[in-house]
Amino acid sequence: MDVTRTEIPGVLVLKPKVFGDHRGFFCETYSRRQLIAHGLDVDFVQDNEAFSAQAGVLRGLHFQTPPMTQAKLVRVGRGAVYDVVVDLRTGSPTFGRWQGFTLSAANFLQLFIPAGLAHGYMTLESDTQFLYKVDQYYSPEHDGGISCLDPVLGIDWPDLPPIMSDKDVRLPCLADFSSPFRMEGAG
Repeated sequence: MDVTRTEIPGVLVLKPKVFGDHRGFFCETYSRRQLIAHGLDVDFVQDNEAFSAQAGVLRGLHFQTPPMTQAKLVRVGRGAVYDVVVDLRTGSPTFGRWQGFTLSAANFLQLFIPAGLAHGYMTLESDTQFLYKVDQYYSPEHDGGISCLDPVLGIDWPDLPPIMSDKDVRLPCLADFSSPFRMEGAG
């Protein structure tokens, strides 16, 4: 597995080794041993799957607040997404900044997102299957989010008409959000 660090501390792009031939392919999408070798000792407790029937489905930006924060390992099983993370950790040198990644079934890329980041994505293809592991169970009372269309964030989403849930349309902007997250090692 190849691991690449990103501009936002703790966010990693993982590329598993893929073995393919005329029949198809095989790849190991998760190995605790591999993650530990790269400094990620994460105990994932829940797998989630989202299906989007159309291109342009925009989900996010979501997170869970303390004490139920979640780290995530995300990937695409079918289709493609433009995946975005926003650093919400006070004390982080990249607080309030976003970074985007194209994840697809064809490129096999995965993204590790530490706790304290908001996460969202836009589907680039119809019939997209999005898969992710989390290290904390879902907790409705700790569910949170910020607007993925916040003009201050200025996320450069793909040029598709966004298809959003009512819940996501009503999320607050970053300026109206008081972050409960702290960057590890920040005073």
